[in-house]
Amino acid sequence: MMAAMAGAGAVGAKMECSERLLADSVILLPAGRIDLSNAEAFREILLKAVAAAKAAVILDLSRIEYISSAGLRSLMIASKAGTQRGVKLGVSTMQPIVKEIFTISRFHLVFACFDTVRDAIGKLDPPALSAYDRP
Repeated sequence: MMAAMAGAGAVGAKMECSERLLADSVILLPAGRIDLSNAEAFREILLKAVAAAKAAVILDLSRIEYISSAGLRSLMIASKAGTQRGVKLGVSTMQPIVKEIFTISRFHLVFACFDTVRDAIGKLDPPALSAYDRP
């Protein structure tokens, strides 16, 4: 699945997101910026992923240039929904600016953060590792 989102009248605020189902987990690969113009659409993508996953939702943030407080709020809402369903939420592969935002906002203490998607899968859904490692 690939979704593109942009806020009305927002210039350069476009964010795309691809999804990969992997065993009992969903890997999301958003790209661009996550800000007020698209945070609601991002939240909907996260909530759909939480509903589809049985073990974990892993966000590969390697292509995210920036995340605002509205985007962080979307992550919190998805995390609460995941907790209710027994689905873990993890983030991986953060760009330096996104990592700094997570640190300043102390979200690195709220979310499981990993250097790579593979590390996240290994910790949050170990049975999915064999599927991830297959070419």
